[in-house]
This record gives sequence, structure tokens and C-alpha cells, in this order.
Amino acid sequence: MKKAKYTWQLREKTALPEEFSAILTKEQINPLLGQILWHRGIQSQEVLETFLRPTVENLYDPFLMHDMEKTITRIQDAVAQGERILVYGDYDADGITSTTVMKEAIELIGGEVEYFLPNRFIHGYGPNLTVFKEQIENGVQLIITVDNGVAGHEAINYATEQGVDVIVTDHHELPPELPNAFSIIHPKHPQGQYPFGDLAGVGVAFKVATALLGELPAEFLDLVAIGTIADLVSLTDENRVLVKMGLEMIQNGERIGLDILIHLAELKKEAISEENIGFTIAPRLNALGRLGDASSGVELMTTFDEEEAERIATYINNQNDERKEIVATITKEAFELIEPTDLIHIVAKKGWHEGVLGIVAGRIMQDTGKPTIVLTIDESDEIAKGSGRSVSALNLFDALSEIREDFTHFGGHHMAAGMTLPVQKVNKVKEHLIHYLERNQIDLSQGQELLIDESLKVDEVTIPFIQQLKILAPFGTDNPVPNFLFEDVSIEQSRQIGADKSHLKFQLSQGGAKLDAIAFQMGNQADEFGQGTTNVAGQLSINEWNGNKKPQLMVSDFSVDGMQLFDFRGKNSRQKEIPIANTLYIYFNSESKKLVDEQTDHWLFTTVDEAVMMIEKTNSQQLVFVDCPDDVGLLKQITQTGKIERVYMLGVSHEEAYLNGTGTREQYAQLYKFVRQQEQVDVRYKLNVVAQHLKIQEKLLIFMIQVFFDLGFVTIENGVLRKVESPENHPLTESKVYQTRLKKIKTEEFLLYSDRETLQQWLWNEEEV
Repeated sequence: MKKAKYTWQLREKTALPEEFSAILTKEQINPLLGQILWHRGIQSQEVLETFLRPTVENLYDPFLMHDMEKTITRIQDAVAQGERILVYGDYDADGITSTTVMKEAIELIGGEVEYFLPNRFIHGYGPNLTVFKEQIENGVQLIITVDNGVAGHEAINYATEQGVDVIVTDHHELPPELPNAFSIIHPKHPQGQYPFGDLAGVGVAFKVATALLGELPAEFLDLVAIGTIADLVSLTDENRVLVKMGLEMIQNGERIGLDILIHLAELKKEAISEENIGFTIAPRLNALGRLGDASSGVELMTTFDEEEAERIATYINNQNDERKEIVATITKEAFELIEPTDLIHIVAKKGWHEGVLGIVAGRIMQDTGKPTIVLTIDESDEIAKGSGRSVSALNLFDALSEIREDFTHFGGHHMAAGMTLPVQKVNKVKEHLIHYLERNQIDLSQGQELLIDESLKVDEVTIPFIQQLKILAPFGTDNPVPNFLFEDVSIEQSRQIGADKSHLKFQLSQGGAKLDAIAFQMGNQADEFGQGTTNVAGQLSINEWNGNKKPQLMVSDFSVDGMQLFDFRGKNSRQKEIPIANTLYIYFNSESKKLVDEQTDHWLFTTVDEAVMMIEKTNSQQLVFVDCPDDVGLLKQITQTGKIERVYMLGVSHEEAYLNGTGTREQYAQLYKFVRQQEQVDVRYKLNVVAQHLKIQEKLLIFMIQVFFDLGFVTIENGVLRKVESPENHPLTESKVYQTRLKKIKTEEFLLYSDRETLQQWLWNEEEV
């Protein structure tokens, strides 16, 4: 059995009301897709119309936000009086786009505006007291924060004391106490009436821009789409409207810097999607702040100079390449530090680049299914700084908020958190999180959930059906790409692909229908297929190549029901990776110990009784048979103990009994004649010479000598072979060594040369060899 990586949650089919079914028919929407729409809350004509064809009419009035009118009046007064205005942003893609929107909006009404993006390594996140002091000393008279500010008490208090108003526009979790700002624009402000609380920072800035300009500034929608997608906020309700219209603006707009960045990223502007933004454009913008100064992002988005845009976009691309190299190095080192059995992973090391630790934490979390915090330690060994990523079952922000006083700096939301803390507090954080899981009865053992929208048959997958799935886009948080489950399918033409063979490509086969599939980063699981009942979950796409279109499944996860035998016979196969969790190694020849890594923690057994006892004691579900026993029945006896689900067959034969046989009558006669002619032979040192002289394979010769010894034809003492002067005459078959050899030959013939299917059926059934 191969368990799925995730816990699958398959939605139950709903009997759709006749009225809704009629709407689906009118819209020519496949009933299967109708099920998905219904489960995502699209259950009426009005809601479906907004979902399919959103317009500006579906956007909410910005003045429903608390302090909006007060804010607009203050900005207008500042512009009218020629005050110097500072937009104080953030160093990620949301912060870059938020800053650009606010800056350009104020400029459109004639304001004198500057911007400042903090450097995460120098200034940290949010309002920085030193920066505020410098800016005020340089004549700034109004400060507007975007994508930050609700936790900036110290810097905002200072500005207020200096008579400089601070307008906060933010979307992050509201702290228990809000700062003493002139005004706070936040979609979740407790005194506001805004109906949608999940705007990104750029969405909040856009609302201010809309109120300030007195009309919807469509030219900013491209920026809104980028920031909203990049910040992983909910892509429902108003965010869906903003992103859908924003993607159209990117496709048809003329923002020079963005167009060049899209071109350098080898994307097609006219077909840009939320996936392109999330996986290609946003990481490039985020790379700036991860490695240093993010101001280049605003410069790129605001420039009208094509040559300058080309220079900046090239620089951004290079920064992203450097970021990827750093991430790869730290990820490898971090994985080496984690303990697989830990409920929570917290790793820390001196010298790690703090700008990419959130990415590393996310990768470990995805791979292990456990909340992860990755920290870098400063040169003094006193301060740890980094990021955490969580699974849906654990609200990391809430959990860590309980020990907020232990952090020098702390912020975040449900799935992510950033923090700075004394090194000596790191263990306390881990202990607190473990106790938090216990206290709140949060079970992480089942892994993350994978929501599966529908169960399909292979023949139900068509290009028109996949094309119609696009009406659900743009996809993102709370509106994910649908996952489909294909149960009881056969896997055909499975092969590893990619330069390092890290991916899998295969076909799902069911009732004569075929479906191409690709499984990224699953190349090491190629041996799982072809046995048991396979169930595959994934996302549907269309593979276009040379003008041809074919349906394709992008595999998210798979499972195999029933017992599995993994055929690792042969020298090349022994290099394959064997999972270590809950695994027992079993050998029958002491020489086989050398084949197992000395560093392994696995138990190794030489007797059936010991193996059976340990299987029952540990409830082990995986066995590795390192070598071949004399009696094939021993394998079945061991395998049928307990609940063994997976068996790995290395099947090493040191004697190679089947290949070498028992020897011919002529070879025995030849050996007997040679022995009678010698007074003695030191077989410790002369064995190979004797083998060459007699032209008998060395391993076979050892066996033949053992037979002679067993029958009393020779004696062996301290490695020296001597003839017996008048031995009794015995047929070879009387030798127990010879009889064991015959049994071993039969065993090796079956274990080493039967096909995998035959072996698997025999191991878990009653048939005898």
C-alpha cells in the first residue's frame, strides 16, 4: 500500500435544485462544473452573473471604509497647500504595487509625492523610527503608509509628536491596540462598514486612489492584479473582480516596464494569467526585497523610458536568478537539520540569508506537511530572525501571539509569520507550539488536506470540458484550481523525465480510455506504479504541442491500495532509495550486513523468530529482504506476520547457487583426483590458483570442497585442506551441504528470476513454489 501524501477530502455530490440546473443549461455549463460552482457558493443567477462577468458595478464604495472621507480631505489639503508627501511602502510585490498606485494617484491630482521602501535588512518591516526622523527632518509634512502601518506605534507616535500626520493604509491582521495615526484605512477596521475584509495592500491603496480621484482609475488595475495575486489573499468577491479586470488590463495596457518584464520572462502578454503572475512575475518583484532594495520595482512600474525599463527589468531578472540559487542552497541545508518525527520543524543556522527564509520554510512545510519555522542566527549568536509557514489546521499567528512578549518583532497571519527573537527563546517557541497543538487537539498526523472537487472517469475528460473549467478562473486562495480524482486506474508507459529524472510521465488507463499525466518532483516514486489499485488526484490542463491539443492531468497526489512488492533485484536497482520510516531490514547471511549503510538505525535479523518478534513489537509495515534464504518459505512466513504492506526485494546471493549450480560429475572427479595428488592445500591463499588450474568457478569450487568435507573425503583445519587416506564411499546426494544447495538453487531460481507479479501474488497468498 502506498498512502497518499495528503488527506483527501472528496466533496459529496449535491442534488442541484431544478432552478439552478436550468440556469446551467441556459449558460451551457457542464453539470459537473455546476457541482463545483454550487460548492463554491455560486448558487443563483445573480451571483453566477457576477462571477462569470464581473464589472466595475460589482466593486464596493470606498467611502464605506472607516476614516476614508477624513483621509481624502487630508490628502487634498496637502496637495492644495503644496506639502511634501511621503508614501512609505513595503519591500514585497504587494508593497511595490501599493506604493506605485498611491504615488501615481496623488500625482494625478497635482501632489508633490516621494516614496520610500524600507530595506528589510536595515529597516525591517513597517514604519521605521530612524527613517521617519530623517524624512521629517528633510521636510516631509504628510506620511502615507501602504501595505503596512497597523503595528508601527513607535514611529507613528514620533511623527505625531512632531506635528506630521500619518495616514495608515494596511490590510494585515489588526493588533489589539491600533497606532495613534491621523487616520487608519483598513478593510477590517472595527468601526468601518466595508463588506469585504480580504483586500491586499494594493487593493486598499486602490480604494484610496478611487476615492481621491472621484472615479475608478482603470489604469491601476494591472498593478492591483499583480499585488493581489502575489499576496495570496482570498480570490473571491471583490478581489476576483479586481484581478479579472486587472489581467485584462495587463493584456491590453501599455505599462512599459511591466511589458518588458513580461517579455524577458518569456511570457505571452496577450495570454497572461494569474498563474503567470503568481509563479513568474511576482517572484521577480519579490526577489528585489529579499536580496536588498526593492525601489527598482517602483521605478520599473512608473518609468516611461523604454531603455531604462529594459535596464531595470534585466537587473530584476538577475536578482531573481541569484535568489533561486540561494534558496536551493539553504533548502538543502535546512532539510538536513530537520527531525522527521518532530510535530513542528524549527531550524536555525548562522549565515543563512534572511530574505529567503519564508520560501525555504514553505518548501519544507509542503514536503513534510508540518508547520515550519526557519531562522538565521546573527554573528553574535544572540538574535534569531526568520519566517514561519503553517498548514491550514494550525493558525500560526494566533498560536505565536500567545507568547508575543518573547519576540523582539512579530507579525503575520494564519498561514505565515515573521519574527525576531533571542536565540535562547527558540526552544521555548517550539515547546509552546507543541503544547498549543495538544491543548487545542490539533492533529497534524494526517497531513495537509487536499480538497477534491469531483471524481471522474478517464473517458469523461475532454478538451471542451477542460476549456470550460477556465470560467472558474482566476484561481487562487479560496478559489483553487479544481482537483479531480481518478479511482481504480491502470498506469501505463511510466517513465522518469527531466535532466535529473525528478519528474514522472505516464498514462492513466481505464476501460480503454487513456489520459496523459505528469507528476512533478515525483520521479523517485516511479516504482510505486504497476501494482495494486492506483488512485490519482490532480488538475486538468491542455497540452499543446506542434499544433496538437491533448488533455493532460497534472498530478497532485496518488495512492496505491493493497500490498506492494518493490523489485530492487540487480546491482543497479540496489542504489534506489528505500523509505526508512517503519522499516525492518532482514538478512540470512552475515555477509549481507556490509550492504546496509553503517549509519542506518534499522534492525537487521538472521532468524525468522527474531524478525517475527520485532514485526509484532514495532507494528512495522515495510520489510527489506537483503538476501536470499536457503528456504523460500521463510520469506512468506515473515511477510505474513502482522500487517506488512510493502516489501522491498534486494535478493542478494553471495554464493550465486542458481548460476553456478552444484557442479558436474566430471568436475567432482577432477577435484577428487587433484585432492588425492596433494598432501595439503592452503585454501585461504591458494583457492584462486586451484580454481584456475581446475577451470572451476571459484564460488562453485568452495561449495564442492564443502561437500567433500561434509562427506569425510577431506579435512580442513586452519584453512588447510588435507585428503583423508581411506574415506568411505558416499554418493554426493548424501551430503547435507549438497541437499541444502539443491534447495537454495530452487529458492534462487524463484526469488531472483520470477517476474515481480508472480512474486507478489505468492508472498501474500497460499500458493507454494
